[in-house]
Amino acid sequence: MPTCTAKEEQVLWKSSVHSRGSYNAAIADQTANLAIRGLLLFLIGVFLALVLNLLQVQRNVTLFPPDGFASIFSSAWWVPPCCGTASAVIGLLYPCIDRLLGEPHKFKREWSSVMRCVAVFVGINHASAKVDFANNVQLSLTLAALSIGLWWTFDRSCSGLGLGFAIAFLATLTTQLLVYNGLFQYTSPDFLYVRSWLPCIFFAGVITMGSIGRQLAMYEYKVVQEKTHQD
Repeated sequence: MPTCTAKEEQVLWKSSVHSRGSYNAAIADQTANLAIRGLLLFLIGVFLALVLNLLQVQRNVTLFPPDGFASIFSSAWWVPPCCGTASAVIGLLYPCIDRLLGEPHKFKREWSSVMRCVAVFVGINHASAKVDFANNVQLSLTLAALSIGLWWTFDRSCSGLGLGFAIAFLATLTTQLLVYNGLFQYTSPDFLYVRSWLPCIFFAGVITMGSIGRQLAMYEYKVVQEKTHQD
């Protein structure tokens, strides 16, 4: 039987060590990139929660004291961290589902489209707080149409639609439980303990954070590919 010489064994050993080192480095880079993406999504979610919650407070939709950012932190300090955590989970989940389904999302994959999606989402929230409608049914139907339009304009994926409905349902149920336990309240609730348009806001938020998460994942993929080609 052919046997390896000491020199060949040394070469094989070095090659194995180099392969393991490259693999460990790739795993470390992937973990670091995932953590960075999660942190960015968390900060974006916190910022949007502060801005949009302030709109709701100014319109007296919620019962937080309307004194600005200081009272938001003192009366509902847990809202921005919760929204940030949810945003990070949603933003990381969307590209993960795309990979599992083997359907990379390529529709309108550029930052300008993502920024327009964020602007429309903020506009939908602004409409829910500022625009006066004849009744809550008309408001809810209008926001529902706008939210579906947001998905159709910036997403159009079946996975995005399914995740949007599922997460919006869970978020609405969670909000119902929070209000039921007295953590905060909505003025003039018309859908059990909350407002009937709330699921539309959650759905639009899920689509928006999913779009941001997909774009961050695509940017990371491009950077890794360029680095691989350089090496």
